[in-house]
Amino acid sequence: MSKSVTRFLVPLLIGSLVSGCGIFGAEEDKNKDLGVAKMYQKAKDSLEEGNYERAVKDYEALQARYPYGPHSQQAELEMAYAMYKQGETAEAIKTADLFIKTHPNHVNIDYAYYIKGLANFKDDFGFFSSISGQDLSERDIKKSRESFDTFKELITRYPLSKYAEDAGKRMVYLQNNMAMHEVHTADYYFRRGAWLAAVNRAQIVVKDYPRAPGAEKALIIMARSYHELGIKDLEQDSLEVLKKNFPKSKYLGYSDSAGTPWWEFWAAY
Repeated sequence: MSKSVTRFLVPLLIGSLVSGCGIFGAEEDKNKDLGVAKMYQKAKDSLEEGNYERAVKDYEALQARYPYGPHSQQAELEMAYAMYKQGETAEAIKTADLFIKTHPNHVNIDYAYYIKGLANFKDDFGFFSSISGQDLSERDIKKSRESFDTFKELITRYPLSKYAEDAGKRMVYLQNNMAMHEVHTADYYFRRGAWLAAVNRAQIVVKDYPRAPGAEKALIIMARSYHELGIKDLEQDSLEVLKKNFPKSKYLGYSDSAGTPWWEFWAAY
């Protein structure tokens, strides 16, 4: 590179750096004369406007300048929500967890649990967005379990929380989703002739989610698997539980003009 070009670039680079510092400085100057209440309101306005990226930055600026006090604590909570809305779920969970650990007796601690549950609960689940047409029971359910456990803890600890009702509705869906996940797995094993593995996975549904819609098919998978294994008494026991819990099940008392037994009917279903 020639000396003349170098002499031209150096001042340009220095000017760019100074300009950049000026931008950061200008950003800082915006908050220089603001008290904690006004900084909090500024962040709150960004949140309510749906500008979540701006809100996170505003809350971070508030906490950097005023790390203690009620405004800083509330900023931490609302920042977790802004992160969740922005799609930064891992950061939202981390922030909510830190709040729970640091402020276990905070008046809004229930909101921290709620945000954590939301961050693991995908908005395209079931009746919360039925237009998606996706069968989420076939996905990995680790996040579903974590979300369910968090909502359960929220309701157990704070049954009068204003978030408890919504958390309960989400728990019902999550429970049904997790049950169907196990049913899909049991059905997978059954159709490949792994009868004992099918029974084991179906039993998880019957034991942990007995009232979930998926329990009906889990019981029929159990009965059918026991039939294939030649264990007649357990086959009948499974059918009795099916009859008791799902008395209107289409699998009960089935017969056709050809006398097709119930297990062949189900296998073709």
